[in-house]
Parts: sequence; structure tokens; C-alpha cells
Amino acid sequence: MTRLFGVIGHPIGHSLSPAMHRAALAAMRLDARYDPYDVPPEFLPPMLEALMLAGVEGLNVTVPLKEAVRPLLDRLDPPAAAIGAVNTIVARRRRLIGFNTDGVGFRQALRELGWRPRPATALVLGAGGAARAVAWELARVRGSRVILANRTGARARRLASWLTRRLPGADVVVSPWRRAPAEAADLIVNATSVGMRPSDPPPVEPRRVRPGTLVYDLVYHRTTALVRETRRRGCIAADGRSMLLYQGAESLRLWLGVRPPVAPMRRALEGLLPRG
Repeated sequence: MTRLFGVIGHPIGHSLSPAMHRAALAAMRLDARYDPYDVPPEFLPPMLEALMLAGVEGLNVTVPLKEAVRPLLDRLDPPAAAIGAVNTIVARRRRLIGFNTDGVGFRQALRELGWRPRPATALVLGAGGAARAVAWELARVRGSRVILANRTGARARRLASWLTRRLPGADVVVSPWRRAPAEAADLIVNATSVGMRPSDPPPVEPRRVRPGTLVYDLVYHRTTALVRETRRRGCIAADGRSMLLYQGAESLRLWLGVRPPVAPMRRALEGLLPRG
């Protein structure tokens, strides 16, 4: 019997998940489908029930449903509960379990660049859902300092408060956006939308970034000005497609119980996302 998986969101036509996951399923020679489902928020409860009745074993969840789906699930994995958002659903024995694989994807992306968890100073730009997952992972590293900078300072302060409540002892501080101390950071993560447009300038002045700093930009649609200009300064810099890749691979691992082949998934993404 064909196994069913998919992604829900609204709109859904832009999602890169189908190409990535279909490549993995084909490489594994599984009798399985992965399909996109456009689910407006107001139709989420009946659509989720219908998909489960149809035999769907697992779903990815994208905007704007990552938070709305939580009360419809039977259980949340601890990271998903802590972060407050779900991007993966596993249907197991008629129970729906919610996971958030962004943290795993982020850790694997940094590992690929040679980063290992260690005491360090990390500057996180942004305070939305992606920044929350990133900051959560970084603040968990004992001895690290996480500096949050967001154009709306109140959101950064709320994120800092949330982190310190859930991770007592975590060293989390807030910096004004225009004075974000890039020169003090060992790791800089852009978790804002700055860079989505080709004309966007870097969110921090590249000349203030020390050579050797690791710079990771969650924007994956193109090589951003931040990545290009910090590379010229001798930094290790990368865009967000590796995080996209590894969070997707973790979803497949949760559904199938085995590690999927990453190489065909990477090739599928590279084919859809030319650099530049």
C-alpha cells in the first residue's frame, strides 16, 4: 500500500518540501507519495482530520499553521512545546504528535560548517519564529551568551524574557538594532527577512564583523549581501538552504524510523535554488 506524506500551509505553491522529500523517497525506492495541501487556517481542523482518515502518516507544517495546529494534536515533543510551534506531525497509532525540527536543522547546518557547541557569543538578528528556534538552541549551550537584536525592540525583549524563563541561568541580552555588536560575536545568525530581495543591504555592517566569524543567513532563496560581503572579510558564511535540508531530513527520519539519504535531497534543492 502506498504510504502518504505531505505538507500543509496557506498558500502552499511556493513550498520546496515536495521536491526535496520526493527525491529522498525515490532514492529509497519506497512506495510513497508526498503532496502539498493548501489549508486555509479556518479549515485546518476538518482538513487535518480528513488527511488522517485518508491514511496520511506524516505532515510538514508551514506558515501560517505552525502555531494554530498545536491544540489539535495529542502530544507535543518537548522542543516543539518549548518553542511554541510545530513544523512536523507524526501520526502514530491514531495519535498525532507534533515536533519542531528547525533546531535539529540549525545544529546540523552549523556542524557542516565546522561549528561545535561551545561557550561563545552569538548575535541573533530577528525575534520571530525562526529566531526563536535558533536562540533556543544557542541559549542551551552552557557558558554561551546570546545577544538578540530586532527592529522592534519590544519583540526582542519578549523573546529574551521567554528564553530566560525556560532556561534559568541562560545568558541572554537585548541590543538595539542599529547598535548590534557584530564585532563582539563569534557567530552571527540572520533570522530576519532582510536579504529576501536582491536590493536588500546586509542587516549589519560587514566591516564590523571580525574575520573568522561564522555567519549564517537563514534566507535560502539567494546568496545574500551579508553572506557575500562577510566572506570577503574572511568569514565562514552560508545561506539557509542547509538548515532547510536538514530540518526536512529530520522530518523524514521521524516518519520512517531511518535516516534518509541527504544527497538527493540536496541536489533537488540546488536545482530549485540557483545561487546568486
